[in-house]
Amino acid sequence: MSSEKSSTVAKGRIQSTLRQFLGNEAAGGIVLMVVAALAIVTANSPLAESYFHLLHVYLGPLSLQHWINDALMAVFFLLVGLEIKREMLDGQLSSWSRRILPGAAAAGGMVFPALFYVYFNSGDPAAIRGWAIPTATDIAFALGVLSLFGSRVPASLKIFLAALAIIDDLGAVIVIALFYTAELNLLALAVAAIVIGNLVIFNRMGVKALWPYLALGGVLWVLVLASGVHATLAGVILALTIPLKTTPGAPEASHEESPLHKLEHALHKPVAFIIVPIFGFANAGVSFAGVSLSVLAEPLTLGIAAGLVFGKLVGVLGTTTVLVKLKLAELPAHASWGQMTGVALLCGIGFTMSLFIALLAFDDPALQDHAKIGILMGSVVAGVIGSIFLTVFGRRGGAKGAAAA
Repeated sequence: MSSEKSSTVAKGRIQSTLRQFLGNEAAGGIVLMVVAALAIVTANSPLAESYFHLLHVYLGPLSLQHWINDALMAVFFLLVGLEIKREMLDGQLSSWSRRILPGAAAAGGMVFPALFYVYFNSGDPAAIRGWAIPTATDIAFALGVLSLFGSRVPASLKIFLAALAIIDDLGAVIVIALFYTAELNLLALAVAAIVIGNLVIFNRMGVKALWPYLALGGVLWVLVLASGVHATLAGVILALTIPLKTTPGAPEASHEESPLHKLEHALHKPVAFIIVPIFGFANAGVSFAGVSLSVLAEPLTLGIAAGLVFGKLVGVLGTTTVLVKLKLAELPAHASWGQMTGVALLCGIGFTMSLFIALLAFDDPALQDHAKIGILMGSVVAGVIGSIFLTVFGRRGGAKGAAAA
C-alpha cells in the first residue's frame, strides 16, 4: 500500500478510491451478481412469502425496503458524487471536451429509450405512463459487470460509465419528481435549500472537519425525503459541497488529506461490500408466479426491453459518435469503438431504478408484472451482448490502455 501511495504522489495525482476498485478488483461486481441471483431464486422459492413480507415490515416511519432504497442508497450516491466531483475538478472529467461526452450520452440514453417505448405503447393510455421505465441505467449493476473485465477495459471508460450512469440516475430522479410525484412539499424543499446554502458556506469558509457536513447532510436527507423528491438526491448534493482542496492553491498531492479524500476512503468498502449487496438483494427479487410466456409478446414488455437494449445503444453510442465526429468531444482515453459499443449496451441494464419507476407508474399488479419481465429481459440481453463486445474488443489492447490510464 505504501509503495502505491508513494508512486501516485510522485506522479502528482492521488488515485481515487473508486478508480482503484474498478480498475483492480472485480470482487464488488461478483458479490453483486451473486446476491442478485440469490434474490431471484428466493423470490421464486418457498421462502418467497417471507422474503416479500420482510421487505414490507415497518421500522419506524418507513418499511425495510424504503430504508434500504432511500437511506442506504443515499450513502452510495454520496460516494459516487464524491468520485464525480473529484473527476470533474481533478481528473478524467476536468476538461469540457471530456465532460460534455457523458452528459450528452446520458441525455441521448434517456430520450431514445423513451421513444422506443412510446412507439410500442402509443395506443394504450394506461401503458403509456411507463415511458420512463427504460430510461434509467442501474449504476451498481452496470459498473459491477464492467468491473469483471478488470484491466481489459481502460480506466477512463469505467469513469465515463460512472459519470454517465450518475447523470442518468439524476435525470431519472428529476423525471420521477416531475411526472411521478403525486405531491411536493414546498416547505420541506425551501428548508432543504437553506440547509444546502449552509453547506456551501461551510465549503467557502474552508471548514475541514467532516462532522458539520455529515450532520447537515442527515438533516438534508430528512427534508428531501419529506419533500416528495427521491431521497438519494441528498447524497449527491452533499457530495458536491465536500471540499477537495486542503488549502487554496495547494498542490494536488496534498489533496490526499482533504475532507473529500478521507470520506471517499472511509465509504469505499462499506458501500461496495455491504450497502450495494443489501440493495441488490432487496430489489432484484422478481417473482414469476402466474406469469406465462405470452407476456413476452405484450407491447408493454417489448417496449421496455427494446428501449433498454436498442434505445440505450442508439442513444448513448449515437450521441457519442456524433460528438466525436464533429470534434466536440473526445473518446475516453485508450478506448476503442468496440468497447464503447459494449459500454453503451451495459447502459441498458436498467433493473433497480427501472423497477422503482415501474412501481410508481402502474397501480395495476398485472401491468407491474409485465413491466418487471420486460426490465429483466432487457437488462439481461443488454448485459450479455455488452459483455460479449467487451470480451472481444477488450483483448485488443485493452490491458495496454488500462495500464497507460
